[in-house]
Amino acid sequence: MLPAYNAEATLSRTVAELDRDLIDEVVLVDDASSDRTVALAHELGLVPICHERNKGYGGNQKTCYRRALELGADVVVMVHPDYQYSPRLVPAMASMIAYGEYDMVLGSRILAQNSVARGMPRYKYVSNRCLTFVENIALRQKLSEYHTGLRAFSAPLLASLPIERNSDDFVFDNQIIAQAVTAGARIGEVSCPTRYATDSSSINLTRSIRYGLGVLRTCVDYRLSQHGLRRRDYLDFEVEQLPALVARGQAADPGRRATP
Repeated sequence: MLPAYNAEATLSRTVAELDRDLIDEVVLVDDASSDRTVALAHELGLVPICHERNKGYGGNQKTCYRRALELGADVVVMVHPDYQYSPRLVPAMASMIAYGEYDMVLGSRILAQNSVARGMPRYKYVSNRCLTFVENIALRQKLSEYHTGLRAFSAPLLASLPIERNSDDFVFDNQIIAQAVTAGARIGEVSCPTRYATDSSSINLTRSIRYGLGVLRTCVDYRLSQHGLRRRDYLDFEVEQLPALVARGQAADPGRRATP
């Protein structure tokens, strides 16, 4: 799944690094871009889904995941088409789910590398580490990063989460992790090389601050919800046991492939 917004400058490089021998479908959802993202997607052989108006980053992902489930995908991988994250990691992340080890896998820019040396702005690195520290305490996890645009999900996990209740803004990313933790999902990570180029998209300082406050609010929501002190619609859902793909015989089928 490629949630795109004004990704004309980086889309070709992103698509070129997707291993089409292992991927069934590449679905691009364009969030009312003002550049040639849609036209370029057609030139690359994709059939984009186009929002008539901008629905926000979270709203774009909702369309992505609805479409993935409609296609009957077993493993769904989201890759930002801004080329900050390596599309070559899709098979590795998908296999971690397909073989039943994890329900969700995050591509971490922090794990096993110096992100600042690779181009991450220092203020982004510091805020990333501070927010991740708070989130690990609140959600009782040991993840190296929560703010990545490279994620893989099992279809059973996606189908069990009420993602339509999440924000249409950037904090969607954190709400879906909080939902996955609530559902008892097994969350793994892989180290992802960081790329920061002038043509890669990035939110400005004002949006970053608003995002950070949303992350902290999600942490508070989760803790209060866990203690029964406050109900939040996006965290209030019945949790069922998540079947591993390998338990259903999916991993043994070499014909099964991933959907980014």
